[in-house]
Amino acid sequence: MLLSSLGTSIANVALPTLAQAFSASFQEVQWIVLAYLLAITTLIVSVGGLGDITGRRLLLLAGILLFIAASVVCSVAPTLWLLIGARAAQGLGAAVMMALTMAFVGEIVPKARTGSAMGLLGTMSAIGTALGPSLGGVLIAGFGWRAIFLLNLPLGILTLLLAYRYLPADRPVRQADRAGFDIVGTLLLALTLAAYALAVTVGGGHFDGHSMALLLAAVLGGGLFVLAQARVASPLIRLAAFRNAVLSASLAMNALVSAVMMATLVVGPFYLSRALGLNAALVGIVMSIGPIISTLSGVPAGRIVDRLGAPFMVIVGLIEMAAGSFALSVLPAMFGIAGYIAALAVLTPGYQLFQAANNTAVMMDVHRDQRGVISGMLNLSRNLGLITGASVMGTVFALASATIDIATAPPEAVATGMRITFAVAAILIVGALAIALGSRALATRPSLPGDMS
Repeated sequence: MLLSSLGTSIANVALPTLAQAFSASFQEVQWIVLAYLLAITTLIVSVGGLGDITGRRLLLLAGILLFIAASVVCSVAPTLWLLIGARAAQGLGAAVMMALTMAFVGEIVPKARTGSAMGLLGTMSAIGTALGPSLGGVLIAGFGWRAIFLLNLPLGILTLLLAYRYLPADRPVRQADRAGFDIVGTLLLALTLAAYALAVTVGGGHFDGHSMALLLAAVLGGGLFVLAQARVASPLIRLAAFRNAVLSASLAMNALVSAVMMATLVVGPFYLSRALGLNAALVGIVMSIGPIISTLSGVPAGRIVDRLGAPFMVIVGLIEMAAGSFALSVLPAMFGIAGYIAALAVLTPGYQLFQAANNTAVMMDVHRDQRGVISGMLNLSRNLGLITGASVMGTVFALASATIDIATAPPEAVATGMRITFAVAAILIVGALAIALGSRALATRPSLPGDMS
């Protein structure tokens, strides 16, 4: 989990250096980040399902090896497009690690400690995200941009050795009992997700003709995927799983919550620099506070989930997030940097509490042969929330600021945009809270004769 999250964040800081090294435009070098994220988003459910069929330990080891090999190719790439291709392969390895790591938690951790394990995974993800920009900056300054990819060689080898040594061997499955792999469903899902992800990322929130065509392709692909899943003997995703109120609600809440958290990363830098007048160094310091709080709150959040129960703590986490979003809408205008930090200190632990509780609620009772694909679906809903949030919340911020170019907007306009954006974020979290309460009511309702819900 640490490796895959580090791979997400460490390349961002290198984009200006890479644009200069390859004499490329920002739009071209942006694909170094997009290729990695697209590979994870489009393939994470498929690799989770493949792990359920072929064996998770074997596939996880192969994924780590692919991540290491792709990192080495990245570090020696002589051209930009070879680097982008290697980043896509690295993203595939990261998708394997993310999906199967969470699936292994359901297999090797006792149910009474699942929350603590999920909280620890959240802490590792936060450490990787927080460490990437600062570590990447130091490596680029001291050794050049190739060092940020070579770093994965010793870390990857250590991870491979630990996984080989300590993860339990896959249970043998008779050939007659082995489910087939849904190749058609995998391709349809990958193409659908790629079309959607490109529509909301490449346009930067501005939906032109290309973006609308990609969205239409995603809708069409999604319809074909559902039809395919209803017809094959061994579907990638069993559509009947969505009748489970807990799973469906968890996926929806995960996407909404992730969209709100992405708003802090999209809106925060502009507000701190344009409205509060901070220089780049101070903006970086303040922006690092959120990941630091995430790192510190992940493990305690997991322990609280184990003690008080996942369904209840999902609701508590969402209430805390709603309060934090409202605070971000109000407190910075009243107290400046102190208000911004105070609001983050409410929002971020609420997010970690929600993540630990939501993942625990889903993974504790998943059947063994579905852990990989369900873990992939949880990660997918989070990723879709992040990329959608970057586009949609960025658009809300721009519209609320009533300006064409945020980078040159007056401080008052940016402050108004901040206030309205996080008021919308608070409404989204209240919506997620309503979903949580509704699913809990369905889950605790006594069954009636003939009730199939």
